[in-house]
Amino acid sequence: MDFNMKKLASDAGIFFTRAVQFTEEKFGQAEKTELDAHFENLLARADSTKNWTEKILRQTEVLLQPNPSARVEEFLYEKLDRKVPSRVTNGELLAQYMSEAANELGPETPYGKTLIKVGETEKRLGAAERDFIHSASINFLTPLRNFLEGDWRTISKERRILQNRRLDLDACKARLKKAKAAEAKAALWSDEVDKAEQELRVAQTEFDRQAEVTRLLLEGISSTHVNHLRCLQEFVESQATYYAQCYRHMLDLQKQLGSTQGVIFPGTFVGNTEPASSPLSAASLATAAATIPVVPTVAGMPPTETALSLDDVAPPASGTRKARVLYDYEAADSNELALLADELITVYSLPGMDPDWLIGERGNRKGKVPVTYLELLS
Repeated sequence: MDFNMKKLASDAGIFFTRAVQFTEEKFGQAEKTELDAHFENLLARADSTKNWTEKILRQTEVLLQPNPSARVEEFLYEKLDRKVPSRVTNGELLAQYMSEAANELGPETPYGKTLIKVGETEKRLGAAERDFIHSASINFLTPLRNFLEGDWRTISKERRILQNRRLDLDACKARLKKAKAAEAKAALWSDEVDKAEQELRVAQTEFDRQAEVTRLLLEGISSTHVNHLRCLQEFVESQATYYAQCYRHMLDLQKQLGSTQGVIFPGTFVGNTEPASSPLSAASLATAAATIPVVPTVAGMPPTETALSLDDVAPPASGTRKARVLYDYEAADSNELALLADELITVYSLPGMDPDWLIGERGNRKGKVPVTYLELLS
């Protein structure tokens, strides 16, 4: 009991001494041991690393999960060391609604068929998003959290110890200075000087030892940067894979909808009296097709054979039309012309051609192009 009381009294005395030293330093009434410039740079770099890691971590969490309630729920599960329950992505939920709508409105109707096609693509997009979130969480977010909750806490703890050692050292310096000042007045203070010098040597040793420990930890920030760089590269790879998958899925859907344009947009819809907002509604397609110049059939050659001999076909004498490309299009075979969004091409029709396709020319290249990818210019 007495031992514990003495220890508490000693700890209280040390705390009080440090508080006095800290306060006097703030008011400029006591000297302060300054760290060298290299050490200060290490401290500044460590603080900067910690601050930016926190910001990047928080914003990446927002990117992967925009719903704040869901982020709080995931945080609580992680703190309780429990597995986060599987959550349906927005794309998967949209796919479910589209599938249910198609079944109720009629899966064999043009609208129902399109809902099913788009829903299947949204489901694939949702699955790709789930894989991306999982990969980014493991390869990027987890290492950042481990740094903040592990290495940084250790660094902060050792820095606090170093601060206390520095306060003890400066307090010893102040006591020695006072003892020497008193010694000059009376020889009776010589024992106090010896005691103060001994305390100063001990404090200096402890400070130097703690400074070395803290310096090694701060220099380890360079290794942290290397590790975070590797994690960042893996994050970019997973993000690139995700967007590439999304692009392929949407391109496939775009081709499916383009190849079934005549079925999906059959002229009129019941109850729809407003013109379509698309630059190529069904009515405008019919009007445009009537004004597109048609190349005469080559004598003795069926129309289907003409379509297969595009290099032998010249633009009609009656003229051609210009068209602006709305979306990128990859040619499926040598008879088609690949397109780039926003470019201008020349178009015309061949006898017997599918009304959903035109002949497009760009420079010395020509091929079939889907009407749905074009905005016909007057």
